[in-house]
This record gives sequence, structure tokens and C-alpha cells, in this order.
Amino acid sequence: MEQAIRNTLKDYNLRSTSCREDILGTFLNKEVALSHGDIEDSLGERFDRVTIYRTLKTFLEKGLIHKVLDDEGIRYALCKDNCSEQDHHHDHIHFKCVECGQTNCLANVHIPSVQLPDGYQASEVNLLIQGRCPACT
Repeated sequence: MEQAIRNTLKDYNLRSTSCREDILGTFLNKEVALSHGDIEDSLGERFDRVTIYRTLKTFLEKGLIHKVLDDEGIRYALCKDNCSEQDHHHDHIHFKCVECGQTNCLANVHIPSVQLPDGYQASEVNLLIQGRCPACT
């Protein structure tokens, strides 16, 4: 797993640091979207809040993770579609379970295209569905 983490960082032209490795490892060990607080809790006191924030910002800019907006704020999930700095494509739905609180990317369920009125230009599209996940039904 450690080598896979280092290879992934290298693939995204990121220097390997202990913080980046630990945060990427946290994402790889969880199959759900994580908040900044979730990551802080997972890492304990090894890294300060600002270092974690900067690492997440760098991962976003490089196309390694994407934002997931849910009713509690911003979460982050690994990009599964080979995103890059120039091309983030996340036209999938996010699902939040009202029982366990976990938010998942439903990568095979795409957001339908929306025709905006003249003069409007979308820069990002998010769709969150809430309900009960298979583990909670």
C-alpha cells in the first residue's frame, strides 16, 4: 500500500511527504467522502489543521480528489476518473445516508444535463440524493 501511495503521488507530480502519504492513505482506506474533520480525527495530532487544509487544496488542484457538497458542508472523495489539473469531470451523483451519515460517490449514475437560461454559465454541478444506503436498509 505504501508503494501505491507513493506511485499515485508521483503520477500527479506531487512530492511525497508524510502528510500527503497519510492523507492519501486515509482516502484509500475509506470508501466514503471525508470532511476535513474526519481526516483530522483519522490522523490524530500528527499534523496541524492548516497543513491538512493545504494538502487537501493541493490534491484538489492536481485532480486527485474532488469536492462533495452535502447538507453538512464540504467533503472530499478520491477522483476515480483519472482527473488532472486541467480536466476535472465529476458528472456523477452523490448519495448521503440519513442513518449512518456516510456520503458516497455513485460514479455510474450521471447527472443529467441541464439547459440553463440565456446568460447563465455553469462552472460546477453537484447533485446530492439522501436516503438509506444498502447497509442501513
